[in-house]
Amino acid sequence: MSALDLGTPRILAEVQGGVGWITFNHPERRNAMSLDMWQGLGIAAEAFERDPAVRAVVMKGAGGKAFVSGADISEFEQHRADAQQKQTYDAIAARGHAGLAALSKPLIAMIEGYCVGGGLAIALAADVRFAASSSRFAIPAARLGLGYDYRGVAALARLVGPSTAKDILFSARFLEADEALRVGLVNFVVDGAQLYDRVAAYAAQIAANAPLTVHAAKQALQAFERYSDAAEGADAVAALVLRCFDSDDYREGRRAFLAKRTPQFQGR
Repeated sequence: MSALDLGTPRILAEVQGGVGWITFNHPERRNAMSLDMWQGLGIAAEAFERDPAVRAVVMKGAGGKAFVSGADISEFEQHRADAQQKQTYDAIAARGHAGLAALSKPLIAMIEGYCVGGGLAIALAADVRFAASSSRFAIPAARLGLGYDYRGVAALARLVGPSTAKDILFSARFLEADEALRVGLVNFVVDGAQLYDRVAAYAAQIAANAPLTVHAAKQALQAFERYSDAAEGADAVAALVLRCFDSDDYREGRRAFLAKRTPQFQGR
């Protein structure tokens, strides 16, 4: 297997040696995730999981300006304008999330440029994250009026701790690569010119290791992490998230973003 047909040109997948490469190929919108990209991501992850020749998987963004800059907000008026549409949208996007979550092979995120919102959630699904020194990270949900799902919040808090997670979510500010490394959001920061070579060498090193040992280690660590997913308050959080998507503030946040103006939120 070399290249896969994913039904969209915005997600690319190919195998080089024992490494599967997934490329978010929407550079004109800084690789913002559209619905067809979520579908293609799921297909790629499922194919790499089935392929015994693939020992590790790398995700990267095309164009050098972004890993993934969140969801494609230009689709929101049509596909994600209220809570009901949000649930339909999430059902389609779930294939991408599920494909990454079910991947039993080591998953590496190669981050260059912006890694924002849903893009950061994708990066958090990786086992190891490399970032170019020019990378920037943020979860801007509080500036758009939308809700950030429990699993994404939990994944962030497990990685950086609750206090830093609160800072990132409440302030919606950008973190530079050096701060992301300091708080544990990424594992390695590399000069941009060396990023691809470093990631390719690291992935090849994993692919050359004993696959049963690597598989057992990943399964053990995933079992360890699952203990913090069964929060009693998860359903209450989900209801609050849906309330965000039905709010006037969310409509204002979308319109302000598209109009490139500062939103005026009213708390309703």
